[in-house]
Amino acid sequence: MTENQSSVVSAKKLGLTFQTSDGPVHALSNVDLEVGKGDFVSFIGPSGCGKTTFLRVIADLEQPTSGSITVNGMSPEEARKSRSYGYVFQAPALYPWRTIEKNIALPLEIMGHSAAERAKRIERTLDLVNLSGFGKKYPWQLSGGMQQRASIARALAFDADLLLMDEPFGALDEIVRDHLNEQLLKLWARTQKTICFVTHSIPEAVYLSTRIVVMSPRPGRVTDVIESTLPRERPLEIRETPEFLEIAHRVREGLRAGHSYEE
Repeated sequence: MTENQSSVVSAKKLGLTFQTSDGPVHALSNVDLEVGKGDFVSFIGPSGCGKTTFLRVIADLEQPTSGSITVNGMSPEEARKSRSYGYVFQAPALYPWRTIEKNIALPLEIMGHSAAERAKRIERTLDLVNLSGFGKKYPWQLSGGMQQRASIARALAFDADLLLMDEPFGALDEIVRDHLNEQLLKLWARTQKTICFVTHSIPEAVYLSTRIVVMSPRPGRVTDVIESTLPRERPLEIRETPEFLEIAHRVREGLRAGHSYEE
């Protein structure tokens, strides 16, 4: 592995510039970041600051133009080929003609798991996301929140250590979002996964994370990395505590300091 044995993601001077017809777009610039095993790291910043781009670089969906990045000590391409991560997109992206259990089975089919092994993993992941009994339903028969849980189950089915989540609850109403935030923390505690989570919500970032990465507008840079002092056990009521509000204030100040108002 790399010099840091516990690093799941290690980025050094990472940059990514897109070439467009209007000229170059500097999406990421000089990003230095380590994500440790078992961390829950949230990325927060204004639209266009490179949060999703960074996740896509980890997943080998975009290639950096400068610097270096490793995932589990490998290149992103090697990590992708060894199926080192699960990816949860903003929308559930479930196939409407497949039942929930068949949607979850899809990566397992591609990986060549036997029918018996698929059934075992589907049952386990449905239980993990509190969807036991819904495997025979079709996506259109479930609420938005349940569909997103099914999407998380699919990402967990092949048991990768790293979970990449790109604003998975952004389109949901606040009550459902709060409920899924609570469930995600329980899921994280049960599975010990490393999670990289993109969000626009300061309360969500503070509530979920062990570390919060604050990013600036383009070119996307890391302007602050905030270590959470909150306990691992976090009821929703913790959001009213002075400790929580203090961390949220620091995130807000970091976003303000990194933002240019001259545009």
